Amino acid sequence: MKKRQLDNSSEQKFSKKGKFNKSNRDDKDFSRAPVSEPQLQQARAGRKFTVSIALPGSIIANAQSPELRTYVAGQIARAAVIFNVDEIVIFTEDGAQPREEEEFRGANRKSDPNVFLARILQYLETPQYLRKQLFPVHPDLKYAGLLNPLDAPHHVRINEDAMYREGMVIDRPVRQGGGSWVNVGLRQEITLDKKLDEGMRVTVKIKDHLGSSTRKIVTGKAVSASAPREDHGIYWGYTTRLASGLSAVWSECPYEGGYDVSVGTSERGKDANSSDFQLPKFKHLLIVFGGVGGLEDCVYGDEQSKVTQPEEMFSLYINSCIDQGSRTIRTEEAIPI
Repeated sequence: MKKRQLDNSSEQKFSKKGKFNKSNRDDKDFSRAPVSEPQLQQARAGRKFTVSIALPGSIIANAQSPELRTYVAGQIARAAVIFNVDEIVIFTEDGAQPREEEEFRGANRKSDPNVFLARILQYLETPQYLRKQLFPVHPDLKYAGLLNPLDAPHHVRINEDAMYREGMVIDRPVRQGGGSWVNVGLRQEITLDKKLDEGMRVTVKIKDHLGSSTRKIVTGKAVSASAPREDHGIYWGYTTRLASGLSAVWSECPYEGGYDVSVGTSERGKDANSSDFQLPKFKHLLIVFGGVGGLEDCVYGDEQSKVTQPEEMFSLYINSCIDQGSRTIRTEEAIPI
């Protein structure tokens, strides 16, 4: 997902229309517009720390059909939103560069499951009213409409008076020196205080948001995508990025100072349920999951890494399910644990 800075922030979310890169509208009576319940429930003290997860896209290749591959991606997206994950990193197990313009057709074809997974994750994270404009028709998204919605706080309904909304800059004339027109999922477009490129996705803080769903004229301010979380503690979805190998998960970290605490998950790790286990304080937490062969295969397949044992890469190397009844725990099952 393409990013651009606003107000000296490095976490503003943007997407170019048509590029690989964040509920249905309600037909009820709008005369009594409710305040956005998800945002109202989460509005509290700001949250400065972030939580990231990383996993190999190869887990998609084990699914037997396009429908199952899509469903696995949906499970990961739902788990990430439920537990307020701020970033999902999809890395290649062999350290190769992901091939972004390729359609994934199955495990035995020349294709890239990493891009398939990342595309669906980004599609699901995007509010429904922006998907048609930001995502062109693509075979990877054929069954995405069957997935359960994330219903995250930034997926705001048309009749809700929300403090923040996600929007896309549209092609509409503005007066000399004016800002931009943005579609934020209301019945009318709103005006921004900044001139932005058409097709860009932007986080908007609505001015006088109470009653905004029924007013004819609504204005807003372009803010960092992290503003809802940092200022009010409102979870604002996740970003998705691709990494060429496990080591690139760290080297391409978007946060200043990198991840200060990293956790590797493995059946060979230490018992996370033991009385002496304690997660240290952190600013940017990273939790890494392995594929079919575990983190060991991810480490051995990354030629850029000089590490020989996976536990050497992490602050903590844990097993969160010591007494598992199955020989294996699938990655999409391990994330909620």
